Amino acid sequence: MEIFREFTFEAAHRLPNVPENHKCGRLHGHSYRVEVHVSGEVDPSAGWLIDFGEIKKVFNPLEERLDHYYLNEVEGLENPTSENLAKWIWDRLVGSLPISAIHVRETCTSGCVYRGES
Repeated sequence: MEIFREFTFEAAHRLPNVPENHKCGRLHGHSYRVEVHVSGEVDPSAGWLIDFGEIKKVFNPLEERLDHYYLNEVEGLENPTSENLAKWIWDRLVGSLPISAIHVRETCTSGCVYRGES
C-alpha cells in the first residue's frame, strides 16, 4: 500500500548554475507543493499504513525551515532545483518514515519525483 500527504510552502530562490541570461538565474519565488509518499503493509488492527498526522509531524520541521525562506541560504540547497530539493527532503525523512517517493512541484505544470538512490 502507498499513501501520501501533501504540503505547500512559499519560497524564493535562484538557480546559480544555469546559463547566463536564463530567467531562473534571477531571484524569483514559487508556491511549492510537496507530496511525501510512504509505503508498506496495512496494519490489520488499525486498518491503515500510518496515521497521516505522523507524516505531518515528521515533515513539520522541514516545512518550517523552507516556508518563506530564500532556499539558496538553506544548508544543502545552495543550488535549489526541484531535483535537489526533492533529494534534500528525502535525506531528512529517510529513517523516520517508510518513504517511497518525494514529489516536488514548483509550478502548476512542472515538478519532479525522487525515489531514492538506485
